Amino acid sequence: MTRPSVQLDLELAGLPVVVLGGGAAALGRIAALRAAGARLTVVEEQPSDAVRDLADRGLVDLRSQEPDDARLREAALVVIAAADGGTDGGTRSGAGGAADTDTDTAAGAAPADRADRLRRRAAALGIPVASAAPVGPVPAPVPGRGRVVLVGGGPGDPGLITVAGLEAVRRADVVVADRLAPLAVLDEVRPGTEIVDVAKIPGGNATPQEAINALLVRHALAGRVVVRLKGGDNFVFGRGGEEWQACAAAGVPVDVVPGLSSAVAGPALAGIPITHRTLNQGFTVVSAHVPPGDPRSTLDWAALARTGTALVVLMGVGTLPAVTAALVRHGLDPATPAATVADAGLPGQRTVRGTVGDIAARTAAEGLRAPAVTVIGTVAAFDPGGTE
Repeated sequence: MTRPSVQLDLELAGLPVVVLGGGAAALGRIAALRAAGARLTVVEEQPSDAVRDLADRGLVDLRSQEPDDARLREAALVVIAAADGGTDGGTRSGAGGAADTDTDTAAGAAPADRADRLRRRAAALGIPVASAAPVGPVPAPVPGRGRVVLVGGGPGDPGLITVAGLEAVRRADVVVADRLAPLAVLDEVRPGTEIVDVAKIPGGNATPQEAINALLVRHALAGRVVVRLKGGDNFVFGRGGEEWQACAAAGVPVDVVPGLSSAVAGPALAGIPITHRTLNQGFTVVSAHVPPGDPRSTLDWAALARTGTALVVLMGVGTLPAVTAALVRHGLDPATPAATVADAGLPGQRTVRGTVGDIAARTAAEGLRAPAVTVIGTVAAFDPGGTE
């Protein structure tokens, strides 16, 4: 996996790091530290939805109180990752109204004191302290300048966002992101850039799409450059088309920066080419967020079982038993190779291989959770050491 450009002159792989701040402003630094291999304890009383999701999946240790001296002494580094040294200021989680600067300033006094106290404690114990990027004033809106840039961020590894996508993030006044975006690139935003975490957590918090659309339009009409940062590609089950339509209806200009879709990148990062000259002649990408037989499903699963192409299933961890059962029922050989790749491009990437007959059970037994992609077809058994 490509390492992001974390501005810390330390090798952190496997080392414990304490991060003060778990709101939207801290997302970039937390993700960058995770990508560097650090073991994170995040201290935050009101974490953003993306950080709470990381904690729920066991990827960070989330605490509401500062660690005691015994635990702090174990840390290789303390990072102050909240805006203004201890409060998220103009950045926030969710798609609510604009930040109230006076209220934020008053509310930030206590967290700022906590940041100073933690700095002093770390210094007394000889632990290095790093801060997030400097915070500056929010750029003033410029009438007529507002626009929305739909940026596909790739499968999660910050090194896989395009040059154009990263440049858009660096120039943005507002970045609207969710947990599947390459959050480490948020460490690259300009001082004062507002970061909004719009949750897209399966079975958990989910900001309604209509609220996200309204948020993009409101900021753009106020004269701000708004980047909608998503994982993969905005137009491959990313609802980018809906966001473009909402902007167009409001007269907001839209730019598009395509991204590397997880449908292709996820299998590739696990060593699975979704096409191979001697194995297949195509691939089909489907969303299985609703299972076969559900009235909302528009897919012809009988036809999919007969295509002869590799089948790439997105958003299908929970429905995988129904998907594989339908494919077998419609004639697909249960011995057909299959593989599930979870957290592709992220430090916790995992792959489970099997067959159509057992991949759902294997995926569940190994505890793989979304985001994940399942590949069904001969390429799922690809061996790079094999011969044509």
